[in-house]
Amino acid sequence: MAPIAGDWQEALKGEFHQPYYAKLYKTVMTEYRTRKIFPPPEDMFNAFHFTPLHQVKVVILGQDPYHNDGQAHGLCFSVKKGVETPPSLVNIYKELEDDMGCYIPNNGNLEKWAKQGVLLLNTVLTVRAHQANSHRGIGWEQFTDAAIRILDQEDRPIVFLLWGRPAQMKASMLHNPKHLILEAPHPSPLSAYRGFFGCKHFSKANEFLKANGVEPVDWQIENI
Repeated sequence: MAPIAGDWQEALKGEFHQPYYAKLYKTVMTEYRTRKIFPPPEDMFNAFHFTPLHQVKVVILGQDPYHNDGQAHGLCFSVKKGVETPPSLVNIYKELEDDMGCYIPNNGNLEKWAKQGVLLLNTVLTVRAHQANSHRGIGWEQFTDAAIRILDQEDRPIVFLLWGRPAQMKASMLHNPKHLILEAPHPSPLSAYRGFFGCKHFSKANEFLKANGVEPVDWQIENI
């Protein structure tokens, strides 16, 4: 497991010494050795690498990484360049077009968001190839919950975009009155029509950031 660097490393250091983390580390190392696991180990902590703690202004929570070949690279909803845009992200782009007038790009790489302070965090950071949710319950949730609690304690405005039931269950951990919590159904084709479309979370997030003197996010992902 590539170590977490920068200010996240300092903030999360208490977790690395917990018994659950030692067990998680051992399990994940064994999985990488004996099975096909996504994302590649060097990409596992990309959400933290691309978006240092002090830069976080929006948090988008996903569940677990994409489980097909070449998709996952450590940022929720994002895929590597050259990989077909997955259905949930297609719907995110549709909502962005409707809400912010962004054109729909020809790729699903969201690194641009991450580099602007949008933390793209899955609650489970690894998955077996072609087995969704296969690493649920091995300890990742405890680790990412710790990260969510750290974010909640940040003394500045942060927007949390909670899409779908698993993400919304994290709302009970968020108590800071400085933050904005926006909830909607998941953007997957199964549920997007139940209220993800039309939620206008992207413009609401930017309005909140601007009102608090924070640079808004440029949500447009460019064509490659």
